[in-house]
Amino acid sequence: MNEDNKNISAYNYIAVEGNIGAGKTTLCKMLAADYNSKLVLEQFSDNPFLPMFYKEPDRYGFTVELFFMSERYQQLQKSLVEQDLFKKNTIADYFFIKTLLFANKTLSGEEYRLFQRFFNILNSNFPKPDLLVYLYRPIKDLLHNIKKRGREYEQEISEEYLQNIQNAYLDYFKVEQEIPILIIDVKDFNFVEEAGYYEQIKSFLHQEYEVGVHKVHLERLVGKEE
Repeated sequence: MNEDNKNISAYNYIAVEGNIGAGKTTLCKMLAADYNSKLVLEQFSDNPFLPMFYKEPDRYGFTVELFFMSERYQQLQKSLVEQDLFKKNTIADYFFIKTLLFANKTLSGEEYRLFQRFFNILNSNFPKPDLLVYLYRPIKDLLHNIKKRGREYEQEISEEYLQNIQNAYLDYFKVEQEIPILIIDVKDFNFVEEAGYYEQIKSFLHQEYEVGVHKVHLERLVGKEE
């Protein structure tokens, strides 16, 4: 069987996570096309409060996070329940837990406690992914990617905010004890334009991992200067 047409190892449900600008959505689209997988992409651009939040986070924090949670819940409820007979795998560019991780860095006090109660009720309806992949990039590379893709409402994102989000994910990985977590250090490598880096990522996904955190990194292509 052709490598590009077989399933991704034993993982029926893979969630790809990463900070803003890490490349998780792009990677998911590439993987889903190669493996004929069901693709679940977050509809973040539909959040009407997002531009206002990046300018006034204290004022619009609860509103923007509540909207995100509602949208993610509805999408995952539909995507993970409905069965597609022609697609055996599901690949998503987010894991529902990101709802709480982002809220924890955005909200405080009674707002966060109330939000957490809503989250716990909704989260109980979803299975955890068979494999959680986290694309790790340094903050400076994230800022470069954000600027390069040119979404106007993202240009207000600060280095501090990105660092807080990065820390939230890494802290969560230390306490998650039910699923394997694969952290891939992609540095500043362009896996879209350089097929060799993408093939490295695919090779990682064909390995089986035990529950816990596993760290790997892309190797620089021989003769390639970046």
